[in-house]
Amino acid sequence: MTTPPLTRWLQDVGMNDLAEVGGKNASLGEMIGQLGNQGVAVPGGFATTAHAFELFLRSNRLDSRIRERLAELDTNDVRALATAGDDIRGWIGAAPLGDELRAAITSAYRELEAVGGSDLPVAVRSSATAEDLPEASFAGQQESYLNVRGVDEVIARVRDVYASLFTDRAIAYRTHQGFDHSDVAISAGVQQMVESLASGVMFTVDTETGFTDAVFVTAAYGLGELVVQGAIDPDEFYVYKPALRNGQRAVISRHLGKKQQRMDYAPTKGTAVEEVNPADRRRFSLADADVEELARQAITIEDHYGRPMDIEWAKSAQDGHMYILQARPETVQSNAGHVLESYEIGATPEPIVTGRSVGNRIGSGQAVVIRGPRDMERFPQGGVLIADMTDPDWEPIMKKAAAIVTNRGGRTCHAAIIAREMGIPAVVGSGVATELVAEAELVTVSCAEGDTGFVYSGEVPFEITRVDLDKMPEIPTKIMMNVASPDRAFTFSRLPHAGVGLARLEFVINNVIGVHPNALLNIADQPDDVAAAIAERSAGYEGPVEFFVEKLAEGIATIGAAFAPAPVIVRLSDFKTNEYAHLIGGRSYEPDEENPMIGFRGASRYRAPSFVEAFKLECRAIRIVREDIGLRNVELMVPFVRTVGEADEVLAILADNGLERGKDGLRIIMMCEVPSNAILAEDFLERFDGFSIGSNDLTQLTLAIDRDSALVAGLFSENDAAVRSLIERAVGAAKKANKYIGICGQGPSDDPDFAAWLVDIGIDSMSLNPDAVVETWLRIAERTKK
Repeated sequence: MTTPPLTRWLQDVGMNDLAEVGGKNASLGEMIGQLGNQGVAVPGGFATTAHAFELFLRSNRLDSRIRERLAELDTNDVRALATAGDDIRGWIGAAPLGDELRAAITSAYRELEAVGGSDLPVAVRSSATAEDLPEASFAGQQESYLNVRGVDEVIARVRDVYASLFTDRAIAYRTHQGFDHSDVAISAGVQQMVESLASGVMFTVDTETGFTDAVFVTAAYGLGELVVQGAIDPDEFYVYKPALRNGQRAVISRHLGKKQQRMDYAPTKGTAVEEVNPADRRRFSLADADVEELARQAITIEDHYGRPMDIEWAKSAQDGHMYILQARPETVQSNAGHVLESYEIGATPEPIVTGRSVGNRIGSGQAVVIRGPRDMERFPQGGVLIADMTDPDWEPIMKKAAAIVTNRGGRTCHAAIIAREMGIPAVVGSGVATELVAEAELVTVSCAEGDTGFVYSGEVPFEITRVDLDKMPEIPTKIMMNVASPDRAFTFSRLPHAGVGLARLEFVINNVIGVHPNALLNIADQPDDVAAAIAERSAGYEGPVEFFVEKLAEGIATIGAAFAPAPVIVRLSDFKTNEYAHLIGGRSYEPDEENPMIGFRGASRYRAPSFVEAFKLECRAIRIVREDIGLRNVELMVPFVRTVGEADEVLAILADNGLERGKDGLRIIMMCEVPSNAILAEDFLERFDGFSIGSNDLTQLTLAIDRDSALVAGLFSENDAAVRSLIERAVGAAKKANKYIGICGQGPSDDPDFAAWLVDIGIDSMSLNPDAVVETWLRIAERTKK
């Protein structure tokens, strides 16, 4: 009988060798052998085998000793777990590795040195036979060691990897996953190091929503361990897969992280951590071209494995190329079912802290501040874990938590990955949670409000809605959505829908950009405090104007990508003077109006000399989305058009700025919200591709009611006969002209009878707030069934 080998070269193994070299090493070998000719670059190396590990245990009589030690262990007893793990790791650390295995490792490392140079730096990584599986992919169970140099250090670290099969977290995880400890072996991967300019983690599916058409990339300077640990807040990017496959611009979203520290090689061996200088923090750690190259490799890997993947990567300081360091199956979103679970929180107080949200869920409980392993024993079932950052060894208490909140970390750190796997919300990178959240305080952690997660004092009520997406009934009208926040677009796109009937630019301009466009266009004229605020907000972008255009394009592109290929009707900005004045630098550019609601807004702005240059920035952003990224499903809507002459002027301005109606299939819709729009419907419809009825403003202007005034609010009703008459006229004219006719006001969401009437008169679509989509859909179905 042939004796199994003690080491294998990575290029000689693949996924069929998982039992011999573990999940991580099998995947590395698979990519080297199968994907190297498709542009996926993986550093080479070798692996010790499961046979080598089992031989080590048997020759030192550790196999039975370990089995007996773990047989009666209660992994929920934190102290007993720690003692058992410490005992076993001590036994392994004191046992000789064996001459045969030492010789095999020495021979393989010498071959690497022959190519890469003396004392070649390598990473020694763990690869367990129950790790990186489609059904079990807990991050950080075992240890990895970076910048290991010299054969003696490599051998020492291999022994450490063996010991790490029995970290507290790994013992607990195997127990919870139902693995027999005796059935799990470990391989040590010895892989040539990439001295990294930047590194991080990427997923081929959105980690929070399961959206499959985006690659989510996180990045920071230096080696990637700090990103994985959650010690820093990395840069984040989304890459739109269809655009990348079509050779078009594909980065649709960027988030500038703090990147507080970086890890690099220490002078002789190991690693060192240093602070990142402020100038580098204010820059993105990767250029768009690098991000897209990473995404191309990620898509190739995903296509090969046929499932979403979780991938670690690094950019080499030597040659500037992107290298894949490991790839494992993504196990949360890819295993999710077709039942949509959505959380909706009630009225909220001011948050105690905010951070990056993980999990799209809400949880409440008593806050427990954990500062180290010594505090773990007092963590109760259902508590909210508050920590600077989590350690993978904390897995036994994490599974008890109702939610997790950390000072540091991004959405691909250990805390985030564990929270997703356990189905609990986490707010990471809050900065100050351990200082501001009081011990034993009852708190609510909400990750159901977009990319920002909130920690509120007290138990805030919330509702959970579950919808079987495979069982939505047919209805005679299309249900679209009103979407303001790009952060929530991927989440909302999981609802049943026919697209977006109203995408509001105001949210992006107000919440993301936060600066008046004229202040950006005239940056040299701004006082020092305004200029400083603009510089802070526009960090990472080429300049103030580019910041506005790019951020607006990112917001539109994210919504457009989330709902593609369904239409996304983007309403051009419709701020009023008082709202624009509140933006940074806005006071200098906005007049005072007694009633801004019927003043300088909508179409009137776009043609005004004081605003037309700002409006051109919106046009630039939309052209990027439609032409450069290729999201031709993005359409335009012009709000608050008072006269036919004004309509002609605005359409001419749009055409002059590359947004000509009909060109490349561009549809331009008009908001029907001024009575003159319905009265002269035929004239307006000659110029536009349809109407979207803005029932809020139409009601206000028909009944002469200021909808911001509580004094007359009781008279406000879309069901008023005069309002219904104008709506019916607009619908009839659109139908006769064979043009699109929809509604995007609040009425159908609030009033079932009004929604039913709209169906009866033949409305093409209703665009609803997302929280009303399912209820209204089912209500219409029930009524039509009768």
